[in-house]
Amino acid sequence: MDWIVYVIIALFVLVAVPLLGIPALVYRVLLVRTSKEKWGRSMSMPEDEEYAEMYRRGLKWGEEHADKKRDVKIKNGRLSLYGEYFDFGFKKAVIIVPGRMESCLYSYFFGEPYRASGYNVLVIDGRAHGLSDGKINSLGYREYSDVIAWGRFLHDELNISEVYLHGVCIGSSTSLFALTSPDCPDYFTGMTAEGMYANFSLSCWNHMVEQGRPMGLFPVLMLYIKLFSGADVVHDGPLWRIDRLKKPILFLHSREDPYSVPEKAVELYNKCAAPKKLHWFDHGGHSRLRLTNTAEYDEAISAFLSELAETERV
Repeated sequence: MDWIVYVIIALFVLVAVPLLGIPALVYRVLLVRTSKEKWGRSMSMPEDEEYAEMYRRGLKWGEEHADKKRDVKIKNGRLSLYGEYFDFGFKKAVIIVPGRMESCLYSYFFGEPYRASGYNVLVIDGRAHGLSDGKINSLGYREYSDVIAWGRFLHDELNISEVYLHGVCIGSSTSLFALTSPDCPDYFTGMTAEGMYANFSLSCWNHMVEQGRPMGLFPVLMLYIKLFSGADVVHDGPLWRIDRLKKPILFLHSREDPYSVPEKAVELYNKCAAPKKLHWFDHGGHSRLRLTNTAEYDEAISAFLSELAETERV
């Protein structure tokens, strides 16, 4: 009978361990903060020259406006959340909601078009990022409540009359979840979505295919994300929620985006019933549109915010 036991053990090692263990490892790398250094405030991808340049330009903007900046902190449930607030003396403010792995310092890079349009700028460390508490990245499914909490802080504590959201990649999804939540206050006025995906599973699939990862265990990874992050990224996401949006939205999208693919951006746009505009960029990588097209990017935001203000006056 010993040989039967050995066969069972061998089968477990050869089948069950890879089936369960490899996706668990990938999940841990992608969505679990294992130390304060992981997803901290340092540059996330220093080896990537484009990302490094965005980070450097953002830090320069922060230095230029350092006299307007102060540290801020809120509590949402049991979590302490941290950010930085640039007060330019306006009654409106934007919250920059970055993607996975990024902190408030990365978000400096997106502040200028809002400052120039009459908005104060709040950059935040999402939960499990930067100085904020938390260990699990929930891909916006829980983080959206943090964004609403930050908006309440701006309105209730800092006397901001209008709160606008600027999301990048996962930050776009998070912002959409916030604006379509029944708990979202009326003073949230709209959002800009750079590179919004239809659902995370498709974007993740495209990432992994590009990187040459084995895809046979992909469904198990999606199951782990649902079980441990509380995110049903296969059957839920922006494509399922965009029709609930009532606030104005500006879509910024690259025709070259390999992850949040252009045809899905069109699908999102067509399904959206809110006041909307889709601005296409012929060139630019995912989450890098402003680096490649700075003047065009800023003008698109400025024009949209101007139209929003004009609508409010009418």
